[in-house]
Amino acid sequence: MASARQTETTPQRKATRPVRRQQLIDSTIAVLARKGYAGLTVADVAKEAGLSAGIVIFHFNSKDELLAAVLGALTAEYRAHWEASMNAAGPSAADRLKALLLSDFDTEVYTREKLAAWVAFWGEIQGRPFYDQTCAGSDAERQATTEALCHEVIAEGGYGLDAGLAARGLESLGDGLWVSLGGGGYKGQVSDTRAKQVMATALAAFFPKHYATQF
Repeated sequence: MASARQTETTPQRKATRPVRRQQLIDSTIAVLARKGYAGLTVADVAKEAGLSAGIVIFHFNSKDELLAAVLGALTAEYRAHWEASMNAAGPSAADRLKALLLSDFDTEVYTREKLAAWVAFWGEIQGRPFYDQTCAGSDAERQATTEALCHEVIAEGGYGLDAGLAARGLESLGDGLWVSLGGGGYKGQVSDTRAKQVMATALAAFFPKHYATQF
């Protein structure tokens, strides 16, 4: 009779390659949230996934390759989410800008583990080169999109603001909320509602003809 451990792990060994890779990416995000970039090991990831270290190396040749895949997955998810949210908002520049900025705090992308993983890539010396290599183009596109929408809203409202500065301010606020709320603000809870309230207040302050503070 097979042991409980064998019964549990036998189906795992039959997982398809994409399923296994995603399992390892998810496990790496969980470990990053607990141990940070420098503290993470392949053994930690294997233990989190309930697999052997050999299986991790089979799918990712090294820790660096695994971490690069994690950052790539986070980046692709984040970009797809804000693009979809913006496009679903309709043709209005004001609606698209609001949807884009508030989407940063939807629970699909705004979780304690994912935020901690992002912060590990942003803030730790070893993680920063990976971030710069993987995210520079995506970050530039996001900033350009925000600036273009700000430009339209400013033109409509006659606000007399610099679109580039307004966009930079709003994006920097979003980054700061990710770090402060995800890093233990508000009694250690990741508060998507509080973050959206803060961003909505900023939009109303910048563009009062277009927005109220409520989201």
